[in-house]
Amino acid sequence: MRQPIKIFLRLLSACLLWVGAPLHTPAATLHVGNGGPFTKIRPALAASHPGDSIIIGRGIYKEGNLIIDKPLFILGEGMPVLDGEFRYEILSVKSDRVTIKGLTLRNSGHSVLNDPGAIKVYDASYVTITDNILLNNYFGIYLQYAAHCIVRNNTITASQKEEHLSGNGIHCWKSDSLQITGNRITGHRDGIYFEFVTHSVIWRNIARNNLRYGLHFMFSHNNAYITNYFKNNGAGVAVMFTKHVIMLNNTFEENWGDAAYGILFKELSDCCLSGNRFIKNTTGILFDGSNRIVVTRNVFRENGWGIRIQANCMDNSIRQNNFMGNTFDLATNGTLMLNQFTDNYWDKYEGYDLNRDRTGDVPYRPLSMYSMIVERNPPAMLLYRSFIIRLLDQSEKIIPTLTPEQLIDNRPRMIPYNL
Repeated sequence: MRQPIKIFLRLLSACLLWVGAPLHTPAATLHVGNGGPFTKIRPALAASHPGDSIIIGRGIYKEGNLIIDKPLFILGEGMPVLDGEFRYEILSVKSDRVTIKGLTLRNSGHSVLNDPGAIKVYDASYVTITDNILLNNYFGIYLQYAAHCIVRNNTITASQKEEHLSGNGIHCWKSDSLQITGNRITGHRDGIYFEFVTHSVIWRNIARNNLRYGLHFMFSHNNAYITNYFKNNGAGVAVMFTKHVIMLNNTFEENWGDAAYGILFKELSDCCLSGNRFIKNTTGILFDGSNRIVVTRNVFRENGWGIRIQANCMDNSIRQNNFMGNTFDLATNGTLMLNQFTDNYWDKYEGYDLNRDRTGDVPYRPLSMYSMIVERNPPAMLLYRSFIIRLLDQSEKIIPTLTPEQLIDNRPRMIPYNL
């Protein structure tokens, strides 16, 4: 636990520094539209100098691809519309210390070769993208080789129906020290995508109704994901080939489907997962090849499976969680269990507490034999709620034979935690 806490404090300190640091001091202000000296954005960009501000008035601007190659503050008044006409990348940022605020960007070009976006940042630092509306773009906001950038309070919406025809809402690649905060993303392939991104914070975002994942990150170490809301995404959230991650106070809700999860942990290690809510998902968490994860003080409620933990996982600690109303609290595909379950509340526990210390006097085996049968033979789910299945589960509780002997909670909680 000490290593994740150190990472979290380091990231929090960095966030406070970014918020408090001014990006630049404007030198001059250039007005576009609304009777200003410029009727188009491109001439204003050409006439500007580093540190200037460009104020864009209300209207619709169809100017193709606009390249920002100097430090500028670009502000929209009345949410002016920059239209890519389904042909162009709209804004290409190729300079440090650029701020883009208050714009509506729509209809970017679509291409699988160069991944155009409404706003794309190329090898730049200290870029702030805030309070914009992005509509029907291929990629919404795309950061590559970026550092110390802020993406905050943007509304990013698309309406593509097929994954291969859609890009991601916020796409970050080979970047460091990013702050992704308060964005609303819907209708894209993945809401937020991280690959080879380090020392970053994803905080207070809402990703819902995306085609694949609400959040998808791979090879992205030492990051924190705090107070986000992921609902009704095609496959939930995927965390792959990553280490040293903190996930606090997030909600994963109504991610349904044959291959849908609240979270999929694939080859994850040294993670802290605390204060999260998993509600009405096909599977709350699927562990696959994941080790040394602390899962504590989370709520698993009304899921098909609360946790599915594969036999290739070890040294994970699942403690002080609430399991309530799940069809199956746990499932595994092996007979050897090298993970620890303790001090959890299980609503299916039928033991007693004679000394009234709120801990059950009888250990609890949360894995039912039927869940193991279903894990190996999914069509057996047709027998759910039948008398023979109830009989098998009751006999397994009395004389365990098939379920892993090590999968036991020796200190089951008698009443739910107040989480």
